[in-house]
Amino acid sequence: MQIKLSDKLFNLSTPAVVGIINVTPDSFFAGSRHKTVANILHSVEKIIADGGKIVDLGGYSTRPLAKDVSAEEEISRLSFALEVILREFPDVLISVDTFRANVARYVVKNYKVAIINDIGGGTLDSEMFGTIAELKTAYILMHTRGVPATMSQLAQYENVTAEVIGCLEKSLRQLHKLGVNDVIVDPGFGFAKTLEQNYQLLKDLSCFSVLDAPILAGISRKSMIYNLLETTPENALNGTTAANMLALLGGASILRVHDVKEAVEAVKIFEMWKSK
Repeated sequence: MQIKLSDKLFNLSTPAVVGIINVTPDSFFAGSRHKTVANILHSVEKIIADGGKIVDLGGYSTRPLAKDVSAEEEISRLSFALEVILREFPDVLISVDTFRANVARYVVKNYKVAIINDIGGGTLDSEMFGTIAELKTAYILMHTRGVPATMSQLAQYENVTAEVIGCLEKSLRQLHKLGVNDVIVDPGFGFAKTLEQNYQLLKDLSCFSVLDAPILAGISRKSMIYNLLETTPENALNGTTAANMLALLGGASILRVHDVKEAVEAVKIFEMWKSK
C-alpha cells in the first residue's frame, strides 16, 4: 500500500511510526509538550534516530476540557515549531494536527507540510474537505462526534464498529468526489467512545480494511490504557506497546505514538512474526 506525501510515493508495506510533538501547554501527556527551540529540535532528532518516519505536530490540545485556542494562536504556535524544524531538518515528513481549514491552508501554503491530521474528520469545519482538495495534500480522516468538551457524552452506538466504518465510508466518498485520494483513516480511539467501545474497535480493526485505505492507530498512552490499568499516562508505556501490537495484528499501517523507539521495535517483531 502506498500514499503520496510531498509529491513522493510513501510505501506502507511495512507499518510506519509517527512521532508526536505538541507545542501546547496542556496536552494530556506532559512528555509530548515542547515549547523551546532546543526541546523541539532534540525531540525531532530523537524521532528520526529512533526510526520514526513522520513528525506529527499539534498546536491545539484536544483532550476533554482543554482550553479553547484561537486560530491565530494555533497558527503562531505551529509556525514557530515548523520554522525551527524545517531549518534543521528540511527533508522530514511533517503532519500537522488541526481541525481548522484556515490553519491547514496556512501551514501547507507557507511550510513543507505533507499531511493534515484532522481529529474532526471534517465535522468541526465544513470547509476542511474543500480545502484539502484545493491544497492537494494527504489527509488523515478521523472519526469523532461533537467537540472535545462534549464528545464523552456522545458515545451511544448500536454497533460501534459498523457505525464508525459507515461514517468514515461516507466521508471517504465525499473526499473522493472532490478528487482527494491520499487519505488515511483513523477510528478515533478515545474520541466519543467508552473504554469498552475502544477495545471493541481494536478487536475489530481488521474490518476497517473494507475502506481500502491505510489505517492509523492512535492509541498511545490514552485513557483506554491507563484507566484500564489503573495508572497514569506517564506509566502507560507498557500498555501502549501491547495495544500497538494488537493494532498491527489488526492491520494498522501507521502507529501514532509518543514513544517511537518502542513502537518501531514492536513493528520489527511484528514483521518477523508475519514473515514466518
